[in-house]
Amino acid sequence: MRTDDFDYTLPDELIAQSPCSERGGSRLLTLDGRSGHFADRMFADLPTLVRAGDLLVFNNTKVIKARLFGQKASGGQVEVLVERVLNTHEVLAHVRSSKSPKPGSQLLLAQRWQVEMVERQGDLFRLRFQAEDDVLSILEQSGQLPLPPYIEHSPDNTDETRYQTVYAEHPGAVAAPTAGLHFDDAMLQRLREMGVKLAYVTLHVGAGTFQPVRVDHIAEHRMHSELYSIPPETVDAVAEARRSGGRVTAIGTTSLRALEAASQSGTLQVGQGETDIFITPGYRFNTVDRLLTNFHLPKSTLLMLVSAFAGYDHMRGAYAHAVAERYRFFSYGDAMLIDRNEDM
Repeated sequence: MRTDDFDYTLPDELIAQSPCSERGGSRLLTLDGRSGHFADRMFADLPTLVRAGDLLVFNNTKVIKARLFGQKASGGQVEVLVERVLNTHEVLAHVRSSKSPKPGSQLLLAQRWQVEMVERQGDLFRLRFQAEDDVLSILEQSGQLPLPPYIEHSPDNTDETRYQTVYAEHPGAVAAPTAGLHFDDAMLQRLREMGVKLAYVTLHVGAGTFQPVRVDHIAEHRMHSELYSIPPETVDAVAEARRSGGRVTAIGTTSLRALEAASQSGTLQVGQGETDIFITPGYRFNTVDRLLTNFHLPKSTLLMLVSAFAGYDHMRGAYAHAVAERYRFFSYGDAMLIDRNEDM
């Protein structure tokens, strides 16, 4: 398939620039990937769309304040976006400046932190912080929340709360697992009381999630890899849902990617590693039955993923409906609940 097959027209005013006043206040479009039928609902209706024994799998990564500004030794301005924390003092990062720094060159970030550029690794730069503080502490002190490029305002106190899930636990993401932003503690408790099971994976979302697909044929695109972890209790929960007839719902494309990356043998496996799994139409799903997700950018790998899950034609119809009905799109936007096309 071609990248242009995943294009659609989206009016700028439908790109959500801020979250709803309350978590869970968004709209919810349900889509049956088997029939193509869709319906307009509210996210607050979610408890009516699940049943006891169902399993919801969340990504408990935590967004770090990954953006830093500073100067090169020459005085030129530089912007650093951390892609991955490697250890207590080193990161892989995107670096924007008039000229790329060379190995051994020095940066001064946030007017405070001395950083050495160690080496280039493809599009990324390996940077070493020359401070007693560890990298995560430095980012928390001096970094800026890395809002997506289509959100036009600088991050504020609201963003620091709302661009983070209520169950975020493991720091390392540079973009939020946005489907989880709709859940508040009250909704999670209500689901538990209904007998719905909750489980967690960790996938540290990289900035590559916003990377455009620059090739004409999608088979030529290569994903940036991301770190993921599947704990034993999640594998057990999936197995129990299977035994009891419950459905496995991935909360967000990042949860789905982690689950499917760890299911390449046919069944979900405990462990951790890196994944560059690229899910496109024709992919055969091993673990996930349902997907809760936001609306995704035109020509994006995430739109390709949901088209694989629901069926290409069904997804195009649902997106056309969402635009016509003026749903709110992208990270702070509305949500979809998709039942997998069983032919997928």
